[in-house]
Amino acid sequence: MASRTLLAAGAAAAAILAGLALYGTGSKIGNLAATKPCASASSTVSRIAPLSRGEVAALDTKGEPKTAASLHFKRPDGTDTDLAALKGKALLVNLWATWCAPCKAEMPALDRLQAEFGGARFQVVTINVETRNLDKPRKWLADNGIKALAYYGDPAGKVLPAVQQQTGSTGLPTTMLIDADGCEVGVMKGPAEWASDDGKTLIRALIGGAT
Repeated sequence: MASRTLLAAGAAAAAILAGLALYGTGSKIGNLAATKPCASASSTVSRIAPLSRGEVAALDTKGEPKTAASLHFKRPDGTDTDLAALKGKALLVNLWATWCAPCKAEMPALDRLQAEFGGARFQVVTINVETRNLDKPRKWLADNGIKALAYYGDPAGKVLPAVQQQTGSTGLPTTMLIDADGCEVGVMKGPAEWASDDGKTLIRALIGGAT
C-alpha cells in the first residue's frame, strides 16, 4: 500500500513537471512567460477603455491588466530580440502574415501610425509569423510602400501560439496594446483602421498624452 502511495505521488510530481516544461523554453509555446497582475496599469486601462469606439471599437480592455507574453523574435538584421528589449515604450504589437488578407489590408494604417507616433515613447511592432518563403513578407512590404515599420519575423513559429495562449485569439491579425511597463492593457482580435482619428486618439491615451 505504501509503495502504491509513493508511486502515485511520483506520478503526480512528474505530471506537474511535465506541465511546467510545456510552458518553458522547450516547447512551441515556450515564449509564454507566467503572467502576473499589473496593478499599476489600471490607470492606463481607465484612460483607453472609453476610447475603444468607432474604428477601434473592437479593442478588448476587459479583465485585469497582466504582464505581456515574453515574445522572442528576429530583428530586421536577423539577430534575436524580444519585447523586453522595448520596455519603456508603449507598444502596439501586431501579428500578421502575407496569406492573411485582413492583415495586409491594415498594414498601411499601421505604417502611417508608426510614421506619426513612433519614437522614444511609442512603437508599432509588426511581427510576421510565416515560417516558409521568408523573402515573401519583405518583398510584399517593399512592393506596397511600407517604409516606417521595421521588419520583425518569427521563422521559428513560436510567437503565434504564445499569443494565442495569452489572448485567446485564434486568428490573424491579432494586436496587443502594451504600456511602457510591459503590461498588456488591450487586445484587438481582427483588423482595425489604426491611423483613423479614433485610432490616434486611443494611441495618444496609451502613451499618456492628451486625447
